[in-house]
Amino acid sequence: MLEPSSKAKQTAILVVPPEQDARRLDIFLVSQMPGFSRTQVQALIEAGKVEALFKIKAVRSNFIVSKGQSFQVNVPAAQKTDIPPENIELDVVYEDRSLIVINKPKGLVVHPGAGNPSHTLINALVAHCPDIAGVGGVRRPGLVHRLDKDTSGLLVVAKTDVAYRQLVKQLKTRTLSREYLGIVKGSLAEKGKVDAAIGRHSLARKKMAVQSETGKRSVTHFLCLASNADASLMLLKLETGRTHQIRVHMSYIHHPILGDSIYGGDSSLVDRQMLHAFRLSFKHPRTGITKSFYAAPPKDFAETLAKVNLPAPKWHFVRWKES
Repeated sequence: MLEPSSKAKQTAILVVPPEQDARRLDIFLVSQMPGFSRTQVQALIEAGKVEALFKIKAVRSNFIVSKGQSFQVNVPAAQKTDIPPENIELDVVYEDRSLIVINKPKGLVVHPGAGNPSHTLINALVAHCPDIAGVGGVRRPGLVHRLDKDTSGLLVVAKTDVAYRQLVKQLKTRTLSREYLGIVKGSLAEKGKVDAAIGRHSLARKKMAVQSETGKRSVTHFLCLASNADASLMLLKLETGRTHQIRVHMSYIHHPILGDSIYGGDSSLVDRQMLHAFRLSFKHPRTGITKSFYAAPPKDFAETLAKVNLPAPKWHFVRWKES
């Protein structure tokens, strides 16, 4: 089987079966190369790495194939990531040959970028599991979804190309479930949802904002676990996964996350936004069995609840219940 992250060059001859007759070339190739996304296949075609073993004017992604036609696919050796490994301690909740689930602490940036070239979760993962280099991309190997620097909690990282593709698909089809705990300002003693499109802020480019005309559809569900006049403990479930989604949506309904100075939650009580990725559930990409994980919020979250006079529930009993 062809693999996108193989350290060696790969070549295969693929013959169009009857069930793929009259399909686009890129769609046919994806069906025969399960470790590759359609974007990766299209990149191979554009780079001249797919050859038709019959007379054809040009090999293009939209070429309509016929049963019995043969194509030679030449996959170059995967480019090695230049992200240096770093010996940073990881809180590993679960790990097997396909994936790893991490409980990320507050203050840890997920991947290198402008202003954070090193000391990130990805640097730690490259050291912990070197084979992750190149999975799903060179710059953010294995990364299926992200958490903000000051958001703590669970995220899953793929260790193989097949796992990466399957988990990203689950993220897009909303079968990868993510629940968060958040402490918000003010009393919000109810259950509901925010359905408001999010896009880049028109003036502050590092911020996101509700943009009804130009933004992408964004939906956050919320459930109050405890509340008083000053603050509320919320269970939040993502239906979509936009950048800063929960933070933007809670600010939009005038209940910003406590400690979130960017979106109106400034507080002298805390030094970071009180948001924690609490539960994570998905189908294992290799076995198809549903895997569910939870991580109790860290010490500073519990201390903040005490400061705002909210009770801390027994965390393992807290879960989203569909009405």
